[in-house]
Amino acid sequence: MPAAARLYNYAAVFSLVALLFLCLGWELWLAPLRPGGSWLVLKALPLLAPLFGVLRGKRYTHQWVSLLALAYVMEGVVRAATEGDVSRWLATAETFLACILFGSAVLYARATGKRRFSEG
Repeated sequence: MPAAARLYNYAAVFSLVALLFLCLGWELWLAPLRPGGSWLVLKALPLLAPLFGVLRGKRYTHQWVSLLALAYVMEGVVRAATEGDVSRWLATAETFLACILFGSAVLYARATGKRRFSEG
């Protein structure tokens, strides 16, 4: 694996795990919608599906996790614009981590893809 691809994979792993913990912490303890936690904590479940594929450096997992990351970007932007105080900062962090996940997953998929040479 090229050094750049390894760096992109590390960035994807870091941002995926950080996003998972951020979602759990946000909805359980830091600023839940209801005191004591809310059902919105279930938004962390889709992040578990690609975890082992990203940890193992699977190209296909990186390809589709980039699409999943866009949902978290969208949620973070909406909640940053509509909520206040702590939730606004958490939503900004979610947006930032999801953008890192998106970018690193796309770059990893590109760096590990097969090179095709055009004739002509």
